[in-house]
Amino acid sequence: MSGASEAVNVRVLDREYTVGVAPGERDGLTAAARLLDAQMREIRGANRMAAVDRIAVLAALNFAHELLQLREQGRGDGGAAVADAVAALHRRLDAFEAEP
Repeated sequence: MSGASEAVNVRVLDREYTVGVAPGERDGLTAAARLLDAQMREIRGANRMAAVDRIAVLAALNFAHELLQLREQGRGDGGAAVADAVAALHRRLDAFEAEP
């Protein structure tokens, strides 16, 4: 990150984290935190005793896998699949932002 940053508090799986973001990136960070929180809660499911680090690694692997799939799709069709997938991700983020 270059330039000034602001501290933003986010909650993920009932833990609070303070993250520095560039001006104008606050909304994106909070939306990403909500998406991560939802993914981690889904992975944890009913097993509240699961280790948080394991849940975090599984969530990261899920997101990395999605990213790799998007990259592969983008190579074959000139990027249309990537654009569609990015639009779908934006809709998912918008839905999380709309939640109370």
